[in-house]
Amino acid sequence: MTAAEGRTAPDEPPPTDAAALRSRTLRRHRGPIALGAFFLSLHQLCEVLVPVAIGLTIDLAVATGDVVALAWCVGGLALLFTVLALAYRTGARLTLGVAEREAHLLRLESAHRVLHPHGERSGLRSGEILAVATSDADQAASYARAWAIGIGQVTAIVATTVVLLSIDVPLGLGVLVGLPLMLLALRFPAARITRRTEDKQATAARATAVATDLVGGLRVLMGIGARRDAALRYREVSDRALTASVGAAASNGVYTGLVTAAGAVFLACVAGASGWMALQGRLTVGELVIVVGLAQFLAEPIKGLGMVGQLFAIAKASARRMVRLLGAPDAVTPGDRVLPLSAAEEDPSDEPILALRGAGHRTLDDVDLTLRRGELVGVLTTDPRDAEALVDLLSGRANEARGATTVGGIPIEELDLASLRRTVLVEEHGVSLFEGTLRSNLVTGPDHDETRLMTALEAAAATELVDGHPDGLDRPVRDRATDLSGGQRQRVALARALAADPPVLVLHDPTTAVDAVTEEAIAQGVATLRAARGGATLVIASSPALLARADRVLVLREGRIHAEGTHTRLVEDDPHYREAVLR
Repeated sequence: MTAAEGRTAPDEPPPTDAAALRSRTLRRHRGPIALGAFFLSLHQLCEVLVPVAIGLTIDLAVATGDVVALAWCVGGLALLFTVLALAYRTGARLTLGVAEREAHLLRLESAHRVLHPHGERSGLRSGEILAVATSDADQAASYARAWAIGIGQVTAIVATTVVLLSIDVPLGLGVLVGLPLMLLALRFPAARITRRTEDKQATAARATAVATDLVGGLRVLMGIGARRDAALRYREVSDRALTASVGAAASNGVYTGLVTAAGAVFLACVAGASGWMALQGRLTVGELVIVVGLAQFLAEPIKGLGMVGQLFAIAKASARRMVRLLGAPDAVTPGDRVLPLSAAEEDPSDEPILALRGAGHRTLDDVDLTLRRGELVGVLTTDPRDAEALVDLLSGRANEARGATTVGGIPIEELDLASLRRTVLVEEHGVSLFEGTLRSNLVTGPDHDETRLMTALEAAAATELVDGHPDGLDRPVRDRATDLSGGQRQRVALARALAADPPVLVLHDPTTAVDAVTEEAIAQGVATLRAARGGATLVIASSPALLARADRVLVLREGRIHAEGTHTRLVEDDPHYREAVLR
């Protein structure tokens, strides 16, 4: 029902936890992941065969002086390096493509979740959602690539072990036993990386949220002279994010150092053992080259497995944050009943199109309110919380509302969301405009009639935005309409709501950013246009210009209807009303 919400939805149920998200990533990219793992494994196998080929060349060609054997060995090495290079290139492209596609899908899912008509209750602020949809999406998607890389590294280690076993069984068994023990010991620092990374992502997201808030309210902060306090606040959250990032980087550095050191010690042990065997005559010169070459090569897959463990830890932390957003409960739970168009627009009866009977939500209690077609009703709230609660009720966002709220005689909680929003449009006080043009910000449906848009702008006293610009309706609008003043943004949002021409229009403080003369013009324009089109209008405001044109005004005080009547009578009879309105 708010003018700016999206209509897209994900095609499958969201994952329930981080493990489910990671498992789903593997399932939906299983083909490319398997193919990428095959080519990366082929590349690693070729890497293993390089020292083997060199050792065989020494034993079969160099030591014997056989030129023909040397030619065959050189040709074999050339073929081996060709396959090695092509396999790595193909595997890398496949796995990087999987990671990018999965990150893209996660970003789309995040956008779907945020823009879903039902809304979401993740508890994340705008900046945190931005961080989840960008940084966390990329890092959670790296889980798929990590698996393919890990399979390739394991293939290298297995092939190396097989070759070593074929040369000397005790040497091969030493590698086979020692390597798993080393990897098992490295699991403990990996768990610390997960915790540090999760803390880093959370604090960075909070810093992004604060920065987003400050940028959005920069003009206000400058106007009230609060820039220094705002900067100090951002510095505090940024310092916490820096501390967490340094902690995560330190853990990653320690982990990388441990992996490198462990690999070096392991290499030294294997090289030392094989050198002693060569001195004892148990290994030929070629076999010694093979063993030393494989031992030196073995440091790379060991280090690669360490990197894979690090990727798994980071992906796990980011997946938890993704699930918090994707698995967040709906903000509203609508029904499935459809309100006929005739009931919303053409019903000639005097039945209210909108009615609250003993309604309650948050600060509201036992509120009775009716709104008929063609009627303009004003609501004055002495407490801003009452206005916000009433907006939630009329928007269908109050899941735990008391009493009855009906639209066209149907309880609002039973209405299909699309039907409800087609009938009731709530233009909230917070203005949301988007980068594009004035026209694109005004058009709300398939009807692009320019006359309709100009009529709405005239009613909102905003025609100077078109008349005073060479591009007219196609004048550019920056992100968040920062090139417009607060009053201009407010009037464009009002014109957008009027152009939509819903059967029921709810306006919450639509003129707080304009001067008294403009406010009077808006009040007259809104009343005239809505009366001409026969729409029902509810205005929640304290503007005397708007309330004076209402057919009747309800006064909400302490969550209840305190008084009802025309603006003129309430000014005369109700001192609370007079004090609140005639300021």
